[in-house]
Amino acid sequence: MAVAQEYPPAVDREAQLIAELRADPAYAEIYLQTALEDIYEEGGVPAFLTALRRVIEARGGVGEISKRSGLARQNIYRALSAEGNPTIKTLTEITRAAGVRLTPLRA
Repeated sequence: MAVAQEYPPAVDREAQLIAELRADPAYAEIYLQTALEDIYEEGGVPAFLTALRRVIEARGGVGEISKRSGLARQNIYRALSAEGNPTIKTLTEITRAAGVRLTPLRA
């Protein structure tokens, strides 16, 4: 005799995080700032680029950021890929279009 068990649906953590970033712009800035502060740690650059991709998704996606920034979608995808090496100018344009700022750490 088999016992049927009902399990709650799995939570898509990525979608949940993006929804939280979308709902709270202040949290999005803190999230991105935290990733920036850890950029010198091992794996810090790819982690920062992942955080920025999530903020971009929360702010309308690459297409929307492309329109706001004037950067080509392909350039944004390439810059934010795991092997991405964006220039400071590209990062500035992307973050400005996403409505977040990269602020220096205060000692």
